[in-house]
Amino acid sequence: QVQLVESGGGLVQAGGSLRLSCSASERTFNNLNMAWFRQAPGKEREFVAVVSWTGSTTYYADSVKGRFTISRDKAKNTVYLQMNSLKPEDTAVYYCAANPGVPGLAVTDFGSWGQGTQVTVSS
Repeated sequence: QVQLVESGGGLVQAGGSLRLSCSASERTFNNLNMAWFRQAPGKEREFVAVVSWTGSTTYYADSVKGRFTISRDKAKNTVYLQMNSLKPEDTAVYYCAANPGVPGLAVTDFGSWGQGTQVTVSS
């Protein structure tokens, strides 16, 4: 499995921005689709965004479309999630995930996960 380490979470006021980073341990990063999921207290883990291994395809959950941007830097083995216009309902632990093959949108599509980073948006 790929080792994934997230960073960049924190406390921000509504309307603010944060950028999450996820660094991967392996050179195979360039062959992996990368995604962000999130899990709020008492709720199931949900899909946020995914970028294909080529970087040419991205897909977003409707709840974040137009506010969040996923991108990847192959030279740094890192994927980012730029989050703008944050809302209190974006509060959650954000997880980075990786999988080979066709980009997935479900938790079960991904076999490698990071430890998560907390994002808290105050109103």
